[in-house]
Amino acid sequence: MKSVKVQRKESILKEVLYEILSSMNDGRIIGLSIMDVVFSRDGSDAKIYLEKSFLNNDEQKEALKQLNKAKGFIKSQALKSTGWFRVPNMVFSFDEHFQKENRMEELFAKIAREKK
Repeated sequence: MKSVKVQRKESILKEVLYEILSSMNDGRIIGLSIMDVVFSRDGSDAKIYLEKSFLNNDEQKEALKQLNKAKGFIKSQALKSTGWFRVPNMVFSFDEHFQKENRMEELFAKIAREKK
């Protein structure tokens, strides 16, 4: 179970990242939605999960490439926005859980229809 402090910091970083990404001039980055932010135990790293529902594999690779190029800018903007002493190292990846969850819900609905 995460502490309230960690959950709050994750939430703040999620909001700040959304604002930063939406203000960037790169069309591949602007449309990305942040699904979740998860800090490491010591808070030095943060895994940023992005929604991939509207992107194919090539677009996902390109978006990750652009995010990694802009990571320095993103970190500096996040530092200014949050007022923290330091911002965690960010690792961007696309969220697989969202699609798996939707697929499971579809399967449960199909099973329920077949039972009727």
